[in-house]
Amino acid sequence: MAERLVYADNAATTSTSPAVLEAMMPYLTEVYGNPSSLHQKGRIAKAAITEAREKIASLLNCKPNEIYFTASGSEADNWAIKGIAYAMKNRGRHIISTKIEHHAVLHALESLEKEGFEVTYLDTDSEGRVTPEQVAAAVRIDTILVEVMYANNEIGTIEPIREIAAAVKEKNPKTLVFTDAVQAVGAIPINIAELGVDMLSLSGHKIHAPKGIGALYIRNGVRINNLIDGGGQERSRRGGTENVPYIVGLAKALEDAVGGLDEGKRVEAMRDRLIDAITAIPHTRLNGPKEGRLPGNVNVSFEFIEGESLLLLLDMAGICASTGSACSSSSLEPSHVLLAIGVPVEQAHGSLRLSISRDTTDADIDYILEKLPPIVERLRAMSPLYNG
Repeated sequence: MAERLVYADNAATTSTSPAVLEAMMPYLTEVYGNPSSLHQKGRIAKAAITEAREKIASLLNCKPNEIYFTASGSEADNWAIKGIAYAMKNRGRHIISTKIEHHAVLHALESLEKEGFEVTYLDTDSEGRVTPEQVAAAVRIDTILVEVMYANNEIGTIEPIREIAAAVKEKNPKTLVFTDAVQAVGAIPINIAELGVDMLSLSGHKIHAPKGIGALYIRNGVRINNLIDGGGQERSRRGGTENVPYIVGLAKALEDAVGGLDEGKRVEAMRDRLIDAITAIPHTRLNGPKEGRLPGNVNVSFEFIEGESLLLLLDMAGICASTGSACSSSSLEPSHVLLAIGVPVEQAHGSLRLSISRDTTDADIDYILEKLPPIVERLRAMSPLYNG
């Protein structure tokens, strides 16, 4: 039995906060009406959705009728990409993205390529960044969409989205800009009105709301096809009975996250303590930038060891961590993100992602730094390539 349990996999999912659960409970119990029903319980449920939409729009600085609720960030990503592609295919079939996107984006793009769309996948620098000039240079007259994630889920790199959007619009005003902000929302300040993007996705379970709720911002005037048809919910753009308690929970979680952004400095300090101590271990590299990364993200690669073995021993010590994206953790292939930024394959196999949150304590950091170095040394001692 481990001495304690330290959860350091918040980029995969966060806990549902007590405050969020409390806000949801009435809509899981007595206020269970269908928001499309005309009776009292239905009207109360509908009012809760309206209030949540207004709260989220206020926190992100956009209009309430530009927020659409989805079942996940992946659904929002797919809707933005495929919806625009199908709606604008007669004007052009060229899309721009990067090589380090989440699989929800990459697989959606691969699906479109099979249907005759052309996708340009931009390289990044060694820290995972693309420049506005680089993106604009790839824009053509038939480019209908540019998608660049706001912050990378594996290495935490924050992209210059506002500058990218401005450069794209200057090159071709008709090209739409979408950013997958699933990791960024709630972690760093987001002001949609200042960003200049046409669409933005977010997910509840990254900000202490439950799994199974997300949202897509769609700027008024953007023509987009539906991904899910049904009974006319979400102003006839996304079919399916609305998940009222989870929508309420998402609004509360975002409110608490935005209200607690000052906590980011404390989280950054813990992150930097982890980075400084871990990279002091010989034959260790930091993946992603030291500055301009998400407050809670640490991603390192250890030479001469396998990430899977590292995770198992950390788990036995009571430390929950990841080798990369949780969505592909069952794959034995090295991270596409690490390979894209130039990490050698053998080092990519020895990667570790520690993602902390406002719930993380200094004692948790102490425990990680107590347990991790001897585990790394133990695994290296078993490697025929390591000579100490």
